[in-house]
Amino acid sequence: MSALTYMFGYTGRVTLNSLYAVARVCVLVQDTAYWAVVQPLRGKGLRLRSAVEHFVEFGFNSLPIVGLICFLIGGIMSMQAVYLLKAFGATQYVANLVGVIAVRELAPLMTAILLTGRSGSAIAAEIGTMKVSEEIDALEVMGLNPTKHLVVPKFIAMVTAIPCLTILGALIMIFGGFAVTVWVVGVEPNVYINNTINAIKIRDFATGFSKSVFFGIVICLVGVYRGFQVEGGAEGVGKMTTSSVVTSIFLIIFVDLIFTYIFFF
Repeated sequence: MSALTYMFGYTGRVTLNSLYAVARVCVLVQDTAYWAVVQPLRGKGLRLRSAVEHFVEFGFNSLPIVGLICFLIGGIMSMQAVYLLKAFGATQYVANLVGVIAVRELAPLMTAILLTGRSGSAIAAEIGTMKVSEEIDALEVMGLNPTKHLVVPKFIAMVTAIPCLTILGALIMIFGGFAVTVWVVGVEPNVYINNTINAIKIRDFATGFSKSVFFGIVICLVGVYRGFQVEGGAEGVGKMTTSSVVTSIFLIIFVDLIFTYIFFF
């Protein structure tokens, strides 16, 4: 086989596999939207109890680790900002920097990455295990739609949990910066609070909140898609679980770039 033939063959395989993956994702998005929005309007109902249980798992149970990481990052940002601003005698403006970056960027991003590792991988592993054990086939045999019973509750829970965690994470991150700036650097508490209030605008909250919603969509759909791709038993489950985390983090950064570009203008 010549090098040219191999190159064209490889390019063709990659292109066809990519188009197939895009088509599968589009079908998954359409099916999820249909069972989450259209069918409930027709009286089919939602599995709200399952959605609440998943919300508790994705949101409430993730709050300790998200809060701890956000607090530490707030303190780190504060110390790094003081190191730079101290030369200009402007340490009181650390509050402006920490507040805006926390709300617009780091709180949504860190929350999404933590939820990817904690919950996105769990979604892929759960659905993948059900597939290799033929439980999904059993649902279809019983006349139950897998998307309605497995995907939609997770989707609703993830899309609502991440924005809530993002808001709490941003507040905790700001408090972490407050703790370091006030108790270590010696900035007056009222100065820090006033600067934070004056620096953060409504559009900053809109930026962070909108990012978090799309991050939740990405995490859930990638986890579900990778779970349905599982083949070959336990080894396949582990492989696709790892792949779901890597893919989710890449797409989260890409979505973050797009939204940052949009809100920049």
